[in-house]
Amino acid sequence: MTLQISATNPEHPALLLALPWHTPLEQWPDEYLVPLPRGISRHVVRYARAGEETVAVKELAERPALREYELLRTLDRLGIPAVDPLGVVTGRTEADGSPLEPVLITRHLGGSLPYRSMFETTMRPGTVHRLMDALAVLLVRLHLTGFAWGDCSLSNTLFRRDAGAFAAYLVDAETGELHPRLSDGQRAYDIDLARVNISGEMLDLEAAGALHPSIDPIAFGLEIEERYQALWSELTRTSVYPAGEYHYMERRIRRLNDLGFDVAEMQISHADHGDTVTFVPKVVDAGHHQRQLLRLTGLDAEENQARRLLNDLESWMATQDDYAPGDRHGARTEVLAHRWVREIFRPAVRAARDHVPTRTDAAELYHELLEHRWSLCEQAQRDIELDAAVADYVGKALTPDDSGT
Repeated sequence: MTLQISATNPEHPALLLALPWHTPLEQWPDEYLVPLPRGISRHVVRYARAGEETVAVKELAERPALREYELLRTLDRLGIPAVDPLGVVTGRTEADGSPLEPVLITRHLGGSLPYRSMFETTMRPGTVHRLMDALAVLLVRLHLTGFAWGDCSLSNTLFRRDAGAFAAYLVDAETGELHPRLSDGQRAYDIDLARVNISGEMLDLEAAGALHPSIDPIAFGLEIEERYQALWSELTRTSVYPAGEYHYMERRIRRLNDLGFDVAEMQISHADHGDTVTFVPKVVDAGHHQRQLLRLTGLDAEENQARRLLNDLESWMATQDDYAPGDRHGARTEVLAHRWVREIFRPAVRAARDHVPTRTDAAELYHELLEHRWSLCEQAQRDIELDAAVADYVGKALTPDDSGT
């Protein structure tokens, strides 16, 4: 058989060729290996050095190796937190010609640890709760993209500290399936597996004396389901608000942002009697709002600024009688976006700049105006017109010296 290396980067095959592919993975000499903590796996897994890269090498049959490689590449394109696939090596043989299993190669996720390494020192219950939060967020993100994991567990996840919390990354996609959309049954199956797997892993830790005595392994298995359901509901539920009370929609968007998700667009429909608005956010991971704002309005802003401006644009469009998403007789989004720039964004920025000397760029200034309006709405518990918010912002910003008094 001929050794073949399929890789995502043209430079990787040359680096990977230096590794001892004609030796069974569990017999690789120490000179090739990197001593990093490994989680539990049904396969032989080793960390090795390939040039400047540290890679994880996993032996498994050819078909599942190629399948998992493609699934990980797809998850990478979708922006899902998962290990980075580098390649698959097939056609491996020993010196005497005996066949060896192919290997899947992924990049080591720097700063990450398998859960067992994290429990080497007894973790406090609060820390374990944050671990469950991270895993629940990962599972929700996978399900939002239509990915059924099929084996959600602590063992198939790597964790990395993230500003006092944890970020969870998928490691093993061997059992995963990608669909246009998951049914409730498919999601429930994943959640049930997660509950059983996590309870079993916690029981193992308890038997090894590595679990805090106040932690109930079975209760923690149930906790992942509770946290998942609460997060999924917040991300996907339909809200009905009184017409004209758009600060309620903004409150919902802020809650989603606090959970680490962004709103790509909103489905907004008015009731026939005209006094309620049904609001369904479409949630995505962060990263695309700058391009969308530039495409719709020509405004070039930072990502957080762009997200804030797009949210305001969506809310404003919902108030326009000629806005009908999906209706060919309704105004096109691009047309309304340019109207928003001309009639809302520029006049508000101009009004503030005429009275408040500032070097702040237009997008940041408009963001400050929106934040001020939000504060006024929260205080009054009703909608405040943008013009009134701008006037209040200007009045509060003018010091005695600025006003000449």
